[in-house]
Amino acid sequence: MASLSQEPKKFVLPDLVSHCTFPIYVSRHRKQVETETKRWLFRGDNLQNPKIRSRFHGLKCGTLSAMCYPDAGYPQLRVCNDFLTYLFHIDNLSDDMNNRGTRTTADEVLNSLYHPHKYQGAARVGKMTRDYYKRMILTAAPGTQQRFIETFDMFFQSITEQAEARSENVVPDLESYIALRRDTSGCKPSFALIEYANNLDIPDEVMEHPLVASLTEAANDLVTWSNDIFSYNVEQSKGDTHNMIPVVMEQQGLSLQEAVDFVGEMCKATIDRFCEDRAALPSWGPKIDRDLAIYVDGLANWIVGSLHWSFMTERYFGKTGANVKRSRVVDLLPRRV
Repeated sequence: MASLSQEPKKFVLPDLVSHCTFPIYVSRHRKQVETETKRWLFRGDNLQNPKIRSRFHGLKCGTLSAMCYPDAGYPQLRVCNDFLTYLFHIDNLSDDMNNRGTRTTADEVLNSLYHPHKYQGAARVGKMTRDYYKRMILTAAPGTQQRFIETFDMFFQSITEQAEARSENVVPDLESYIALRRDTSGCKPSFALIEYANNLDIPDEVMEHPLVASLTEAANDLVTWSNDIFSYNVEQSKGDTHNMIPVVMEQQGLSLQEAVDFVGEMCKATIDRFCEDRAALPSWGPKIDRDLAIYVDGLANWIVGSLHWSFMTERYFGKTGANVKRSRVVDLLPRRV
C-alpha cells in the first residue's frame, strides 16, 4: 500500500476544449432566465439555507441552458432552465438518499408527469414538476413528451440502483458503469428538450435510426464522461465512487493520472465518432432533414456548451475555473472525514 507521501496531490486534465471545435452560441435571454428560474426555485420557504442558495448562484445554470438551447424562445428556454436547475437540485438531494428516498421522490415526480392535471401530491418537488411540465406540454410534440417522460423514468430507476450500489460500497465494472451512467446523467430527458426548445416534431422511427441513436448516445457519453473528469475532485473528497475515474483505476490498476488520461482519450474518440456519424446521416426528405439537422446541432451545442460551462460554474472548481481551464492542473482536495 502506498504511503501518504506517495499519494498524488494534483492531476492534469485532458485538453478536451481544444479537441472540440464546434461553435459556441449563447441565448440573448441568459440573464433574464437565470434570474427568473432562481426566483422560481427559491419561492416560498424553499431552500432557505444561505449556503445552499449561494451554491445555486455559483452553479450558473442559466449559462449552461443558454449555450445548450441558444435558439429557444424565452418561454421555452425558461422551461429548459427550470428543468436543468431542478435536475441539479434532485442530484444534490439524491447524494444523501438511500434507495427508499429515491423511490419516494421518483413516485412524486413521475405521478406529476404522467398526471399533471390530476395528481395533487403535497411535496415541493412534485409541485415544481407539475409547474414546468404544464408549461412544456403547451407546445411540445407528443413524441417529445413521450421521450421526455420515459427517459426521466429511466433516470429515477438508475439513481435508485446507484443508491443501492453506494450503500453496499460496490464499484461496478466499466461496461456496467457506462450503461448506468447514461441514465443517471439526466442527459436523455435534457436532449428531449432540444426537440421542445426548437419546436421540432421528428418521427419515432427517425429518432430510433441507428445513426441518430448513435449521435444521441455519443453526446450523452461526452457530456457524462467529461463531467466525471471535472467532478472527480469534489466527489473523491466526499468518498463518492459513482465516477468513471475510480472505476477505471480499480478495474485496470491505473494510477489517478493514467485513469484521467484514459477517460480523456475516450472523450476525444467520442467527439470524433459524433462528427463521423453526423456526416453519414441519410436523407428523409426536406422537412425531416431540416428538423433533424437542428436536433443534431442541439447535441453539438450540448457537447461544446457543457465543456466550457464546466469551467464557468463553481460546482467543480470553485472560483478557480478560469485558472484551471488555462493550466489544466487540479489540486486534490483533502478527504472529508
